Amino acid sequence: MSPHDGKPLGEINMFLADEAATEALAQALAPMLCGTHPALAGVAPGGRIHLRGDLGAGKTSFARALLRAAGITGRIKSPSYALLESYNLSNLYFYHLDFYRFSDTREWVDAGFREILRDDAVVLIEWPERAGGLLPPPDLDIALSYAENGRNAHLAAYSKKGQTWLTILAPAAPEAPRQTSPDAESWPPPDRS
Repeated sequence: MSPHDGKPLGEINMFLADEAATEALAQALAPMLCGTHPALAGVAPGGRIHLRGDLGAGKTSFARALLRAAGITGRIKSPSYALLESYNLSNLYFYHLDFYRFSDTREWVDAGFREILRDDAVVLIEWPERAGGLLPPPDLDIALSYAENGRNAHLAAYSKKGQTWLTILAPAAPEAPRQTSPDAESWPPPDRS
């Protein structure tokens, strides 16, 4: 079940046992978005991530952890009321949007947010489904859902950049269990060295 017209170029599922696991996933993605990951030498920084899930599923926690891992310091506010929080780090712009309060799919366009959906910026959008089909597909769509004490995360790539991110993440990402149990594998994987 995808919110986008096209089929994903790649998908992975993982189980996030706790908030620390959600933060670890964000920390793994941050260097890819910032252009500092060693496997992505020469790839321009930036990218769009859509964050979907019920209230309390971990969308804002993920976004805060990603921004913190990218090097944003100081207070990182939720954009729930302001709709947009922006940051600048070494000429890389970060935009964190929250469309939860939108009741009309065109409100984000009317608010002038279309101009920040740039390829050379990091754009995190919570509740993208509130924009209907008007948003362009993200590089990566992350859907978080409750699973016992943790979360299941479904990551779907809709661009070659997003597909590359999944390829880097995939070797270390355990599949989300169909039915979670206390002994289910989780992200990040244990150090087996």
